[in-house]
Amino acid sequence: MKTKLSLLSAALLTVSLTLTPAISQAAIPISVNGDAIPSLAPMLERTTPAVVAVAVEGTHVSKQKIPDAFRYFFGPNAPQEQVQERPFRGLGSGVIIDAKKGYIVTNNHVIEGADEILIGLHDGREVEATLIGADAESDIALLQIKAKNLVAVKRADSDELRVGDFAVAIGNPFGLGQTVTSGIVSAMGRSGLGIEMLENFIQTDAAINSGNSGGALVNLNGDLIGINTAIVAPGGGNVGIGFAIPANMVNNLVDQIIEHGEVRRGVLGVSGRDLTNELAQAFGLDTQHGGFVDQVMEDSAADKAGIKAGDIIVSVNDRKIKSFQELRAKVATMGAGAKVKFGLIRDGDSKTVSATLGEASQTTETSAGAVHPMLAGATLENGDDGVEITDLAQNSPAAASGLQKGDIIVGVNRNSIDDLSALKAKLKEQQGTVALKVQRGNNSLFLVLR
Repeated sequence: MKTKLSLLSAALLTVSLTLTPAISQAAIPISVNGDAIPSLAPMLERTTPAVVAVAVEGTHVSKQKIPDAFRYFFGPNAPQEQVQERPFRGLGSGVIIDAKKGYIVTNNHVIEGADEILIGLHDGREVEATLIGADAESDIALLQIKAKNLVAVKRADSDELRVGDFAVAIGNPFGLGQTVTSGIVSAMGRSGLGIEMLENFIQTDAAINSGNSGGALVNLNGDLIGINTAIVAPGGGNVGIGFAIPANMVNNLVDQIIEHGEVRRGVLGVSGRDLTNELAQAFGLDTQHGGFVDQVMEDSAADKAGIKAGDIIVSVNDRKIKSFQELRAKVATMGAGAKVKFGLIRDGDSKTVSATLGEASQTTETSAGAVHPMLAGATLENGDDGVEITDLAQNSPAAASGLQKGDIIVGVNRNSIDDLSALKAKLKEQQGTVALKVQRGNNSLFLVLR
């Protein structure tokens, strides 16, 4: 079973460390029979204050169709659906990345649907947080608090990580309070797990248990290399396979959220698949890593850069990639307009091309959630008369709001809207409960968002 970390679950790493003498010299000397033992304590004393607890409260809204047998007794004006509201509370972790501005990174699924977000600092203070923006597809959210004397973690270049590098996880498993464990990087570029829409995970041999989502994965210098987010747990407990979102991917997303209040996803304009052994043999290649390009969209960033069907993309900005899924995740988390260098193989020859990424022409589940939390799960696209719901995830907040695939949003409260930008603007203006005017076939109705 592939499982997202439940609230308060950070990827904890549990293999013992055997450090070199050079590293042990920087540690606090603990004498055992006259021999000094290496320690992570000095690094952790500097780093742990940057990891916080995240407590949330909110209300889950669900709608159920009233059975015909019950509606029979109430006549033709009987309600079609029953609305149920369930309050919820949750706990998670976060990482302070900017002490002056109070920016905190956590997982989107920690704060999703929350009405109140409270941050527990290392020194015991509790501060209310504001949600700046979130990206459901990559499971990243950015919070902000107003507080003095904060400590921020330094962010490392996660592209420099190698399998076998030591790593340390910091978080709050089971709500016990801050806990630290250690281990190694087990694999890089993990994807195709079905945990997130965009996957390019660092895999660790972490002792991950229930709790601690959004915790920090750091190197032995105390620099952030990833945000712990998911586990594989067939029996519900730790089996030594945990996943973290790389720091560089987090950086790209956070920068966009800070600048625009949302993620403006970059688009290359190709479709493809992983390079398999069969494809490699068919093309006479001695590599089995990369993304095979099936199709290049006309007038896309890839088309303008000269990428062609049959090309095998093997690197992004001089960093090797293992799969098309990794390529997709890297490109999608770079902002629209980013200039990117791609290494590729064409007819056995290596080439390098540069492309300026385009911007997604429609708002997907991620940015739909940014437009309004109760729209998360809906794919929104500009139509002739409004904003059309072209796809809808089951059991999503958008589905719970009563929206259906094919609905066309034509108004917010008493204001008409005709495109996505107008919808976003009107929803941003509104405070509290809003009513969406929806055209469903030949009928018009209002759906309430809270």
